[in-house]
Formats: sequence, C-alpha cells, structure tokens
Amino acid sequence: MPPDHRLANEEPAPNPWRVLARAAMPRATRGQLLTGVLCAVLGFAVVVQVQANRADPLSTLRQDELVRLLDDVTRNGEQLADQVAELRGQRNDLVTASDGDRAARDAARERAEVQGILAGRLPAEGPGIELVIADPGDEVAATTLYTVLEELRNAGAEAVQLADLRITASSYIVDAPGGVEVDGVLVESPYRWLAIGDPDTMTTALGIPGGALAVVRNAGGTTSVTPSDLVQITAVRAVDAPRYATPVPADEVG
Repeated sequence: MPPDHRLANEEPAPNPWRVLARAAMPRATRGQLLTGVLCAVLGFAVVVQVQANRADPLSTLRQDELVRLLDDVTRNGEQLADQVAELRGQRNDLVTASDGDRAARDAARERAEVQGILAGRLPAEGPGIELVIADPGDEVAATTLYTVLEELRNAGAEAVQLADLRITASSYIVDAPGGVEVDGVLVESPYRWLAIGDPDTMTTALGIPGGALAVVRNAGGTTSVTPSDLVQITAVRAVDAPRYATPVPADEVG
C-alpha cells in the first residue's frame, strides 16, 4: 500500500455527486417563507369569517339595524294576528248566518206544515178517536152533527175528517134528502168521523150529559167512540188563494 501523504487535519474531498444534488435542490428565501406564512394566516381568517357569517347572519348588523328589524318583525306579527282574528270573525259570521238560515228554513217549513194541516191541505196522523153515528131513521139533524164538530174542536181536535171530506174552519153542514150536505157533497148515514187530538179529552167531551151524542141517541141514533194511538186522516182539500186580502208588511205590524 502506498503511504497516505494527506495532513492529519486535512478533510477528505467532497463527493461530487452530493455537491451536485445540493445545487439542484430549491432553496426558500426568507421572503418566500414570510409570504407563505401570510397566505396561511389569510386563508384561516377567511375560513373563520365565512363560518361566522353562516352561523349568525345578524352578527354583522348594527344596533339600529337590529332594532329596525325587530320592529318590522313585531309589526308583521301584529298584522298577521289581526288577519287571523278577522278571518276567524268572518268564519264565525258565516257559520252563524248558515245556522240562522237553516233555523229560518226549519221554522218556515214547520209553519207551512202547521198551516197546511189546519187548512186541510196536508194529510195528518196522530193519536185521536174514531166516532161513528148511525141514523137509521134519518132523524139526526145537520145542526146536531155540526154541534158534534164544535165539541170536537173545543176538545182540541187539530184535524177532522167526516166520511171522505176534510173538515176545516170554512166547512158547513146542512140538511139534505137522504142525509146531510157537507161542503156541497151529500153524506149519508152512518156518519164516520176521524179526529186527531188527545183521545181522552175528546172522549170525555163527547160523553158530557146533554151533549151532541146524547141528542143523537134521543133521536133514535146510535154512537160509538173508539180511542186510538194512531189515526190517519188522508182527505185533503184545495184552498183557493184570497182574491182581495193581502198580508200586512212586516214593518207595519204592531
């Protein structure tokens, strides 16, 4: 081996490949490092601001703007509450009007039914009696039969039928050969009456001593009264419209 002539403190020669690698590596300057730090800080600040804006959009408003916004919200809330109250009132008015119209229609229909029954325009049914008067000797006068009708009415009869004829306030009974004439129609014995009302009251009224049925029996006729829970009166009559009379206007009544 040849002798090493290097000095003891002499450093070995650098590796040429290592020197070349160091020269090829980029070296950041101080300005570049500072720029990078500033960019990082700026990016972080932007992210924080965006998140803050997303979390609370009101945080950027001034106090006077917040007060104005609160006033607007309060005013809008009051307006909405007023609209709700108004709509509820309209709904209640509609419901009340509907109920009132329904009640008026029901009352009008009820009055029409009552008037129709009393006038004889409508058939009727209910508790009542059946009265049969037989007059084989043709001795019962029309006035006696009319007295029977009056006694039935006084006892509360609401609808009356004699034979096939509906008896009303304008009905009349007169003597006729072979029987009696009722509203222009000949009716023969036996005279069959139907009356709707309280059966006990009408039966008691007809049985009063000296009454119409007593007169019938004294004249040689026979009578029978049969109370019933259901009497059906089917005969009706047409009512002519008044030629001269007209209703008094409602605002003039009183």
